[in-house]
Amino acid sequence: MKEDIDTLKDDWLTDNSIAFWEEYLEREYLTQYPNAHIVLLRPSMSFMLTQTPDPLTLREALPNFTQTSHIFLPLNDCRNPAIAEGGSHWSLLLVSIVDGVAFHYDSLHPSNASSARLAIEKLSRLLGRELVLKDLEDAPQQQNSSDCGVFVCMVMKHLLLGRLLRNPRGEKVSMSMAGKAVDAHKGRKEMLGIIEGFRKEGERRRR
Repeated sequence: MKEDIDTLKDDWLTDNSIAFWEEYLEREYLTQYPNAHIVLLRPSMSFMLTQTPDPLTLREALPNFTQTSHIFLPLNDCRNPAIAEGGSHWSLLLVSIVDGVAFHYDSLHPSNASSARLAIEKLSRLLGRELVLKDLEDAPQQQNSSDCGVFVCMVMKHLLLGRLLRNPRGEKVSMSMAGKAVDAHKGRKEMLGIIEGFRKEGERRRR
């Protein structure tokens, strides 16, 4: 939608913008690794998980995590499920089910700490195992009030492509983002460029 694309230019990213990015990473990269059991949970699913009193009732709506090794969850600080596109801040949770650890990357640390704790509480109940939350204080920090969604997308890409998919043997790998800078302006241009590429490809195929 036009409003979703407009937010990519210089505004707070919508659920749809982040969901598009996850779908892009899945189609362009994850499909090349059939033995990778990594789930990129959509923002709407992450929100539903945190807002549902009994997460066990969501088993039919959520992916089957039985064989999953890692889950990426974009987190929103919205607490009112009646408000569409609510909230004012995004952060990223990377859950290593195999290790029982959840890594939290908050570009306005510690703004979304309570959202991360709530997500881990619900996910632990859903998975039937305790998860330990590690709130990474060395996560890259944004310099304004609107880049949080872009940080989520760029950190997700780096962790997926640069860490998890480069480690097919499942060896221990650092999830720290210490010293890793995120260029939000460049990230926005990258995302807009991908959308424009898809648009041109669609036009070419319709000719």
